[in-house]
Amino acid sequence: MSANERVVLVARKDPAELEERFQSSLEELQSLTETAEGEVCKIITQKRDRVHPATYLGEGKLQEIKEAAEENEAELIIFNDELSPGQLRNIQDIAEVRVIDRSQLILDIFAGRARTKEGKLQVELAQLQYLLPRLSGQGTALSRLGGGIGTRGPGETKLETDRRHIQRRIDDIKRRLDAVVKQREQYRKRRKENRAFQVAIVGYTNAGKSTFFNRVTDSRSFEEDLLFATLDPLTRQMSLPSGFQALVSDTVGFIQDLPTTLIAAFRSTLEEVTEADFIVHMVDASHPDHIQQEKTVLRLLEDLGAAKLPMLTVYNKMDLLNEDFIPDSFPSITVSVHDSIDLKRILHKIEEVLKEEWDEYDVFIPASEGKRLQQFKTYSMVTSLTFHEDKEGYALHGFIHPDHPLKHQIY
Repeated sequence: MSANERVVLVARKDPAELEERFQSSLEELQSLTETAEGEVCKIITQKRDRVHPATYLGEGKLQEIKEAAEENEAELIIFNDELSPGQLRNIQDIAEVRVIDRSQLILDIFAGRARTKEGKLQVELAQLQYLLPRLSGQGTALSRLGGGIGTRGPGETKLETDRRHIQRRIDDIKRRLDAVVKQREQYRKRRKENRAFQVAIVGYTNAGKSTFFNRVTDSRSFEEDLLFATLDPLTRQMSLPSGFQALVSDTVGFIQDLPTTLIAAFRSTLEEVTEADFIVHMVDASHPDHIQQEKTVLRLLEDLGAAKLPMLTVYNKMDLLNEDFIPDSFPSITVSVHDSIDLKRILHKIEEVLKEEWDEYDVFIPASEGKRLQQFKTYSMVTSLTFHEDKEGYALHGFIHPDHPLKHQIY
């Protein structure tokens, strides 16, 4: 895309919508545009009860948008809603400037961010599914996809406007993704057989998930103050204070009004979450709309069928708060993940929450059974360990997952 393309943003406010929600959605559109390296030169909003079926906004407003684009030498107009194929065409005819919508913008950012083969395939699939119904009237547009926001992506420039070609490509990608999903299932099954304890970090985009992930696993996942910095799920090992070992996964950030094609495409990435034993939900407590963001994530977890999992809500970015903070969810903890003491507090809190969920045990292990002792240390939370000389062995007290195979060795 041409660097710093000049952009006019357009948003319609439904009179029933709360002002805060409208503003935060608009700010989000602005940071999405900046993430895609666009330069916002003008924002135009209109209160309007209903969407105009043919042109989304009224004729007069579109003229105003056209003039604003000319005055500001804007090369692109971005609407804060998903536009129908017909609306896109009609607006473009009136404005005589390239027009895209929020969904296309998000797809564009995802296209620039995907690193793994699977991530790239998922983005391409979402882009093609988005493109298919919007082909007519794009005749020339596709062949001259030279650059600019909303035109990024894997094999786009080679795309003929031929629907059959696109449909074939969609079927091909779906087949390849199925193979990846099967591979991942195999991998998950192996992890389950080894009874590795899975922690998934979820949260709204830019809440601090990758920062937390990097600090607790000593890894270098991509960390940036940008929306969707992480697209491909990473899994690494982490140790809790008791010595208990867990696998932790960093997931893609959620966002409100995610394009439907994307939710479908990222289903398999998000399904990592449903496989987890525990969820750490990161919330940017300093964000004015954090309650809405928290609800967006909880709704998505519900849709994925992961709402029943034990969860700790971590209210992050404490250092940016000026007033007293009242948490919305429990159990929760309020921290700044950049603070090493706070990091330890989170890990202790995870253990606390687990103790509530797990079974308490006492077991005696003879000193000669070193391997068994090691298993208990790795797969359970050992809270005390005493060596008894007279009995030549260790008395362990701790907590263990109710379904862990080690449990039958206790009684």
